[in-house]
Amino acid sequence: MDKQQILDWLLEGDVSIQYQVWRDLLGVNKKKLQNRIANEGWGLKFLSKRNSDGHWGAAFYQPKWTSTFYTLLDLRNLNCPSNNKIAKEAIELVLQNGKADDGGIPLGPSTTRYIDVCANGMFLNYASYFSTPEKKLHSIIDSILDQIMPDGGFNCRTTRSGAKHSSLHTSLSVLEGLTEFQKAGYTYRKDEILRANESALAFILLHQLFLSDRSGQIINKDFLKLTFPCRWRYDILRAMDFFQYAGIKWDNRMEAALGILKSKRNKEGTWNMATAHAGQVHFKMEKAGKPSRWNTLRALRVMKHFGIDY
Repeated sequence: MDKQQILDWLLEGDVSIQYQVWRDLLGVNKKKLQNRIANEGWGLKFLSKRNSDGHWGAAFYQPKWTSTFYTLLDLRNLNCPSNNKIAKEAIELVLQNGKADDGGIPLGPSTTRYIDVCANGMFLNYASYFSTPEKKLHSIIDSILDQIMPDGGFNCRTTRSGAKHSSLHTSLSVLEGLTEFQKAGYTYRKDEILRANESALAFILLHQLFLSDRSGQIINKDFLKLTFPCRWRYDILRAMDFFQYAGIKWDNRMEAALGILKSKRNKEGTWNMATAHAGQVHFKMEKAGKPSRWNTLRALRVMKHFGIDY
């Protein structure tokens, strides 16, 4: 397929795909199209799964991936309108349930002393996106910034098993959350957030997105599998898609990951969906092993951001 045929194929997808194609690849922000995300297709399906108690799944974090926590993340990634009443009510319900001793959002009754910083980065991401009042997020920012590691990144196991080295999974989740907090126009601890973003980004680039800084070997082969939704899991496309969203400039340490991304492109110009992460889902958006509009959209906007002809 040529460029126009790929765009046409993408625009045959769900309204959430259509909206992001118009905005990110064609440069037109169609707000009326975005408003439809909550009323049809995948967005409506997610919203309709909400229980009478205000949660999805069994509770805030259980089970994966049908809980309130991950459903809100899905809605944010679909770019459901940021003023969506259902999403905002669900976030408020979580906040009303109380915070951990360190100010973050606990994942359950047994996790009320220290937060999971990876999960709190993801919560901050969609809570900021859905315009949660800034003051209600201050203690979450405090708890996250308290967990910066000496190597500049973050690791959710720091408070559980005493991890000494940052995690790519966690560092990217925190970067996404802190960046969304800034994009919302919030200013709390602005300079410290900027420094945390810089150090976490430096940690990812030190590893060329997927390589050990000590041995040069691939850290985890799953980092090269392109899956969506990503959940909490790291992969090179998720990282590079964050770079384009955050406006990060090209760095030569991205070269190896970009080469792998290009190599995974099908001859007709699309990218496939890898095997989904195991767990319960509300429904499947795309089939594993088949051309994926999500992955194709994300890969093309990465290439556009870095000035690569696609």
